[in-house]
Formats: sequence, C-alpha cells, structure tokens
Amino acid sequence: MVSTTQRTRIIKAGAIAFWLAVWEIASLLIGEELFLPSPISVLEALAASAVDLSFWSAVLFTLERIILGFIISLSSAVILAFLSYRWRILGILLEPIVKVVRATPVASIVILILVWVRSRNLSVVISFMMVFPVVYQNVLKGLGDTDRNLIEMADAYRIRTLKRIRYIYLPYLVPYLESAISISLGLAWKSGIAAEVIGLPDGSIGERVYEAKIYLSMPDLFASTVTVIILAFVFERVFLYLSRIILRRISR
Repeated sequence: MVSTTQRTRIIKAGAIAFWLAVWEIASLLIGEELFLPSPISVLEALAASAVDLSFWSAVLFTLERIILGFIISLSSAVILAFLSYRWRILGILLEPIVKVVRATPVASIVILILVWVRSRNLSVVISFMMVFPVVYQNVLKGLGDTDRNLIEMADAYRIRTLKRIRYIYLPYLVPYLESAISISLGLAWKSGIAAEVIGLPDGSIGERVYEAKIYLSMPDLFASTVTVIILAFVFERVFLYLSRIILRRISR
C-alpha cells in the first residue's frame, strides 16, 4: 500500500520527469545548442564543473557573501522592528526608506551601490537591502498583532523586557518570522546573483554566468543557473529547518 507521502513524492518526481522530457523535445525541435541546449549537454557541463576547483571557489565566494548579507539583514531588521514598535518616531523615520528600497528595481540599486562599494562586497550589500524590508515589515506586523491583554498584564506585573520578548512576543512572532525568512531567502539569492552579474566580482558565480553568456556557451550558462537553483534550495531548507528549531525552543 502506497502512503500519502510516497504518492506525493512519486507525483513530484513525475512532474520533474515531465518537464525534463519537454525540455529535451524542445531542444531536439530547435536543433541548435546555441539557443537551447539539451538536458544531457547541461548535465555534462555540470559534471565538468564539478571537477573544476575554480568552480567550487566561485560557489564558496558567492555562498558566503549572500549568507553574510542575509544574516546581517535578518538580525538588524528584527532589532529595528522591535525598536520601531517601542518608539513610534523611529518607525515613522524608517517607513519611507523601507518602502523605497522595496519598490526600487534591483538593477538600479546595484548600479547605485557600485559607486560606493567594491564589487567583491556588492552581493553582501544587495542581499542585505532586499531582505531587510521583508523581515522588518513582517516582524513589525507580528508585534502589532500581539495580544494587548498580555501586554497590559506584563505592565501590571512589571515583567522585564527580555521575559516579555521570550514569553509574550516570540510566540506571536514565530509564524511571521518563518514566513519572512522563507520569502527573503529566495530574494537574497536572486538579488545577490543579479548583483554579481552586473558588478562582475572576480571569482564569483555571477562572473561565470556572464562569461558563459559572452562566449555563447549555453550549456555552461544553464549549468551555472542550475547550480544557483540547487544552492538556493538546499540553503533555504537547511536555514528554515534550523530557524524553526531555534525559534520554537526560545519561545517555549
């Protein structure tokens, strides 16, 4: 008897196989690797990259910068959201900046930031800027939705700030933080890679993507893109898993 979980996995595997078949058929119909390489060509390019030390160096370069930008942004957004909730004037001052950053296209921000920041650190800054508004606004919304009766009780019994955060605010914030992290992780990767493609820092995945495009090496371009997708997927799953464990233990 096939369980529901096994059935779901089979369906997902079938969906992946279906789109791979569509890709292969489309590649055969076009008949030109320059426009659409076959899955086999991309797989061969991935295999060639896997034994190339410079490829793993580029992966590490990009990975550590995007993770650094994400963690700094997550931490600062949570802290500033708490401060903005506590002091309304700070929230009023930050609101226009947050809305402007969220509405501005990534390419415009990248070109502007390149004036002030070295290209090697560009993906850190861009990941930070793209993640910050999402986390900040979600946390602020979660704080605003906290039960007022509990807050009044804490005021009456003069409960300290740290205990309030742990036992009153965090239980309400957990779903908001999980949602913010899930959304912003994808943004961090997309914006970070886009920043590298524009800024072209030496030894980055973005540089490899750009070079593949310049030299019309479509299998390499697809291979680099697949690498980015896999990294983003793995990082998102690992970070979400760890963050859920940490948040739920702290909020107990």
